[in-house]
Amino acid sequence: MKFAVVSDSSCDLSEDYTEKEKVAVVPFYVSFDGEHYQKEGKEIKVTDFYKEMAEHGDCFPKTSMPSAEDYKETFLPFVKEGMPVLCICLTQKFSGSMQAAFQAKTELEEQYPKAEIQVVDSQLVTALQGLFVKEAVRLRNQGADLQEAVRALKEIRSTGHIFFTTRDLKYLEHGGRIGKAASVAGSMLNIKPLLQYYDGELGPAQLCRGRKKSLAKVAELFFQYLEEKNIQTGEYLFATGTGLWVPEYEEFKETIRKGAESRGYCIKEWERIQIGATIGVHTGPYPIGAALLKRCSL
Repeated sequence: MKFAVVSDSSCDLSEDYTEKEKVAVVPFYVSFDGEHYQKEGKEIKVTDFYKEMAEHGDCFPKTSMPSAEDYKETFLPFVKEGMPVLCICLTQKFSGSMQAAFQAKTELEEQYPKAEIQVVDSQLVTALQGLFVKEAVRLRNQGADLQEAVRALKEIRSTGHIFFTTRDLKYLEHGGRIGKAASVAGSMLNIKPLLQYYDGELGPAQLCRGRKKSLAKVAELFFQYLEEKNIQTGEYLFATGTGLWVPEYEEFKETIRKGAESRGYCIKEWERIQIGATIGVHTGPYPIGAALLKRCSL
């Protein structure tokens, strides 16, 4: 292994995967009262985070980024054994996680002049960041050195795209993504927002009335994007994601799978990712969507 892979918990990868592939995860913190914070994935499971939101309709949790000290504690064992470190962080447009990681890097390099730490802004979120980390792992496992991996990863950051929908507008309103009037009107009319993430920005795609229609529209927009961009599916990674595991997510996955087959797309594998707290605080417990990211080439 030529370098260690580290990521903040916004990558939303399963514990089984990170343990198997030796990915060190630095958790965000979650709070339901603004005073007591728990480490995401370690002190509070993502499913329990969503259950708390689902069971208490007026619950609007907050997240806090990892500290520089959190990153130093994660980097230090690798530095001491002379292992180069690649740290992948949530987009700077959403969080200061990267700044904390960079501060940790600077302090450790002063203390250990031979330390080699690269901090990379993924420019991505949730499932996309997860796919990005998986590409870093693949490059490492195939023998790439740290600098080769960083160059290859930076080339694919702009290729990530997510389409998704939520069940409730109130979390988007609370987070300042939409206004109160739009939230109230949307709820009265059973309007569901369709959102997309690309080029470091989260923005609206369309509006739809009703949950089933909004999920169908997400799939439609996803395939429309593949066609418009002439996506060669063999060159990309694909994922579907949800908050709480609910039956409608399984239905959505089947819709996506059948839609790909009927359009002649050969997508051998869909990653299944549970969307974590860093995005969940803005979407509520029931986000569902699909994502794609180009594979690296060396």
